[in-house]
Amino acid sequence: MMLKEEHEVAVLRAPHSPAPPTSTMIHSRSETSVPNHVVWSLFNTLFMNPCCLGFIAFAYSLKSRDRKMVGDLTGAQAYASTTKCLNI
Repeated sequence: MMLKEEHEVAVLRAPHSPAPPTSTMIHSRSETSVPNHVVWSLFNTLFMNPCCLGFIAFAYSLKSRDRKMVGDLTGAQAYASTTKCLNI
C-alpha cells in the first residue's frame, strides 16, 4: 500500500525516465560598467577642439552609450575605447 506522499512523488516523476531530472542555472552578470566618456568628450568639444577631434569623440561616446543601452557590451567597449583615444 502506497502512502499519499509516495503516490504524489510517483505521479510527479516522468514514467520510465532513465536520466534524473536536471535543472538549469542561468548566471547573469551584474551591471557591467562600460564608461562612455560623454562628459569628457563634451568638454573637449567645447573647450579643446583641435581638428574637430572632440566632436568626433562626442559622436563615438554617444554610440557607446547606445550600444550599452541595447545590451551589446562588446560594441560599447569598442566605441568607448575609440572615444578614449580620440579624447587623449
